[in-house]
Amino acid sequence: MAVSPLVAPPTDALHATRTTSSPFKRQPSAVPSSNGTPGLFPHSNNDRAGRGTGAGTATPAGLTLDPIEQLNEDEKRKYIKGKKLGEGTYANVYLGHARRDPTLLVAIKKIKVQQQYQDGMAPDAVRELKYLRELHHPNIISLLSVFSSKDQNLNLVLEYLPLGDLEMLIRDVDRVRYGAGDIKAWMGMLARAVWFCHDNFVLHRDIKPNNLLIAADGEVKLADFGLARSFADPGRRMTANVITRWYRPPELLFGARHYSGAVDIWSVGMVFAELIIRAPFLAGNTEVEQIALICRQIGTPTEDNWPGVTSLREYTVPSDTVAVWGKDAYMGRFGAVGADGVDLLVRTVALDPKKRISAREMLEHRWWRTDPKPTKKEDLPRKSGGAGADADEKMGADLKRRNGIVEEDGNNKNGGRGAKVARKLDFGQAR
Repeated sequence: MAVSPLVAPPTDALHATRTTSSPFKRQPSAVPSSNGTPGLFPHSNNDRAGRGTGAGTATPAGLTLDPIEQLNEDEKRKYIKGKKLGEGTYANVYLGHARRDPTLLVAIKKIKVQQQYQDGMAPDAVRELKYLRELHHPNIISLLSVFSSKDQNLNLVLEYLPLGDLEMLIRDVDRVRYGAGDIKAWMGMLARAVWFCHDNFVLHRDIKPNNLLIAADGEVKLADFGLARSFADPGRRMTANVITRWYRPPELLFGARHYSGAVDIWSVGMVFAELIIRAPFLAGNTEVEQIALICRQIGTPTEDNWPGVTSLREYTVPSDTVAVWGKDAYMGRFGAVGADGVDLLVRTVALDPKKRISAREMLEHRWWRTDPKPTKKEDLPRKSGGAGADADEKMGADLKRRNGIVEEDGNNKNGGRGAKVARKLDFGQAR
């Protein structure tokens, strides 16, 4: 097996012995190496300032907290809440810091009690809490602590990611310039995050640029696990109504209820294409239009190229059949990443999910061994002004969104990103 340059020996995350017997047990947190590659050394005690045992909470005379309440109060006292970064109907996001180390900044996401879930937590909050507690990786946002407040709202203490998200960089065509080496670095971070999720039998199910947040050192972190779920049981039916439409694979558009990590790989391919052309590759305003764009730009799914596709319950395609595009057809539009990069892109957007490349195979692809090499994370482009108010506001906006809600950008009533970007694309030019 070829060793991917994204995983530098001797701390090769792909070839290391698993440290847990079950993929759902807490695993030692990996630490990034000098080039952003995940290693296998657990954090030292100093790496998690503020996570140690806090001082006990003073209580009024005669009032004794039960052990669970005391633990919650101790956890709450480890952090000091600061200014509000974002406010929404689902959650408020605050800047905070560890009480013992004011230099350790955190984002505190206060999830509000939802009326329809008065007897328990909202399912998306449960998912986010569950999977962030299980998944520890340099390219996945870290959950540092959890506590409840007096109003019974759940507070998630997340690592502070001050440089906004990947969508900010893609859209800022006037001030942000990046090249093939930068794309290779970002894609490597995303591929490692997805590989780690899939290796632990977790589907993310909403990969897109504004769920890829950027840390102060340039590391990209996969966030928003509100739609995530385990897929250890291949026979269990799952919903097809996941993944934001522009990044949704054809099997979900056709109503598939049994699927694999290939759904995330399609989304990775859409992010890859968007990084190259700096606009969404397939930006349909409806599901019917999304299918039409896939047929026109990638090829029409048929029994010849995807055995069994016509048996999917919502299979419907335009009457004009388009042959599957080959690698040469992609070179004109995506050639900035070279022939090997285009080959990787084509393999992520294969119509038949069984023919789609896996996250592990992505990390072993020859593209990583060609020039230019991935840019070092500290040298990656970032928004001008660094960790300024715009990035803080964007992080607040990203975290305050309700997790588990599939955004339909093209139907934004306020003329949002879908309305602005779709007009720029000429889908007829590549016919």
